[in-house]
Amino acid sequence: MTRAVVVGATGQIGRAAVAALAGDGWEVTAVSRGGDRDARWPGDVRVARADREDDAALSAVVGEGCDVLVDMVAYGEREARQLISLAGRVGSAVVISSVSVYEDDEGRNFDTQAEPDGFPRYPVPVRETQRTVRPGDGSYSTGKAALERELLAAGDRLPVTLLRAGAIHGPYCRTPRELYFVKRNLDGRPRRVLAYGGASRFHPAGVRNIAELIRLAAPRPGTRVLNAVDPDAPTVAEIGAAVDAVMGVRTQDVLLDGPPADGVGDTPWSVPAPVVCDMDAAREQLGYRPVARYADTLPETVAFIRERLAGRDWREAYPQMFRAYGDLFDYAAEDAWAEGRLRHG
Repeated sequence: MTRAVVVGATGQIGRAAVAALAGDGWEVTAVSRGGDRDARWPGDVRVARADREDDAALSAVVGEGCDVLVDMVAYGEREARQLISLAGRVGSAVVISSVSVYEDDEGRNFDTQAEPDGFPRYPVPVRETQRTVRPGDGSYSTGKAALERELLAAGDRLPVTLLRAGAIHGPYCRTPRELYFVKRNLDGRPRRVLAYGGASRFHPAGVRNIAELIRLAAPRPGTRVLNAVDPDAPTVAEIGAAVDAVMGVRTQDVLLDGPPADGVGDTPWSVPAPVVCDMDAAREQLGYRPVARYADTLPETVAFIRERLAGRDWREAYPQMFRAYGDLFDYAAEDAWAEGRLRHG
């Protein structure tokens, strides 16, 4: 039996990763700030309490060593150097990064999207060889790029698999994009407005598929960068229809050809150009095969959101969602726009 240390174990991806590794025969230490245990984990999973930012605490949970350290919460240069300092006691690492590190050939990226014509036009699909943003500490994307740069440069001392995740979905998400459709259905909304003709595609990444990539990378030390997304990249209209099917409702889509109109038609997936990633490298290097399609995981996601919303204002249930996206449920503005659109054809 080999030992795995999972940092951020009670987060969205961490829960699935612990279960996948334990199910594959690893001796798992699940590390979180609270030192909590997930009831779905096998009983022999060990739990440990440590703050990711506390160097001594992280060193202590690694102890005399582990075969692989899986890190869900590493963000920038500091965390990369912290991991590198454990080389010699850690056989290899698997670290979560993000597709937001990519930029297009004109230098556009997620940090420029608010500028005129600032949204990136990536090739479809995006491969891991696509250029990335300049590393730094000014944004989430540049921080992840700094994390990648430091870890890749130290690959001879600490082999690392970097997983560039897409739009992560599944239970326990603090910013579930599916909330956009679930709450509307719970509120009995008969229609919804979708910008860009409902055709936006922002590649989802299910926690089960990410956990499978972690499971495959853990016993195969190496320094590599891999995309981590689902086998399908549905449009926002297709996602809405899939949520409707799970909830047993039918909703009319009112399609806005262009961008959102003063916020109306905007969704957490609404982008003017597709963000779709290639998974060939994972198949070739790890023998990866996805374990779930997007629609397969929706019942679990929807059930979790419904339970969390029960009897609560959505901003209380999902404060990070409100901070990230603002008011997603301005029904008065939507109705005024949609009625005007339908009235004038």
